[in-house]
Amino acid sequence: MDSRPIGVFDSGLGGLGVVRELKKLLPNEKIIYFGDTGRVPYGTRSPDTIKKYARQDVRFLLSHGVKTVIAACGTVSSVALDDIKDEFTLPLFGVVNDAADCSLHATKNGKIAVIGTEATISSGVFEKKLKIGGADSIGVACPLFVSLVECGFIDENDPCTMAACKKYLAPIKSFGADTPILGCTHFPIISKTISKVLPGVVTIDPSKEAARSLAATLSAGGMLSSASGSVEYYVSDEPRRFKDLAQIFLGEEVTAEKIEIEKY
Repeated sequence: MDSRPIGVFDSGLGGLGVVRELKKLLPNEKIIYFGDTGRVPYGTRSPDTIKKYARQDVRFLLSHGVKTVIAACGTVSSVALDDIKDEFTLPLFGVVNDAADCSLHATKNGKIAVIGTEATISSGVFEKKLKIGGADSIGVACPLFVSLVECGFIDENDPCTMAACKKYLAPIKSFGADTPILGCTHFPIISKTISKVLPGVVTIDPSKEAARSLAATLSAGGMLSSASGSVEYYVSDEPRRFKDLAQIFLGEEVTAEKIEIEKY
């Protein structure tokens, strides 16, 4: 048994989807969550900046004695994780590999779409893994989606979100993909709107797949906790806005503490 906490980080709120899934699967685990709300979004930053931010985020979580870390951010998982994971002694998980594997099992016609931030799509990491798996794929950057979610435009009939979905997802319709990967952890929040624009598809939620993979790894390694589960939330900007929007992801009220991430 291992009572040390699990660390989770994201550029903002999207990683709360991973927290939600971990709480379901591992109710005895303590979780430390960091949302880099002062520097969101990561998806429009350069690879070097994304790697710098990711290193700082991991170092902050390490200061809390975590046993493992999930980079609950499609951008970090795509652009930075492979380059930085050897710099740390604890296991680092991302949200790419398991989502790609799940989509390969789910597709019926062998056509998979990846929607994500500009950085995620530019990296081509999902597409490379899908090609190895024998699927045809298309990557579509949807830069407005993160801002729409962070600003609370999440109703499935919201005209702004619907208009953005129709514009961004048109190439996926033409391509004929039956399995879109929601390659940013913010995107499942607007999955109902996405499904309205792409009827009949099976969407893949990387948050769920990453949480399942971590739970299986901790169980196999005898690293599960037998203590009472809890979550601590930290942010790099005003906690009040995070508190208001976190309820969208978690369905419950939370409190968060602001920290100075540039120290790490």
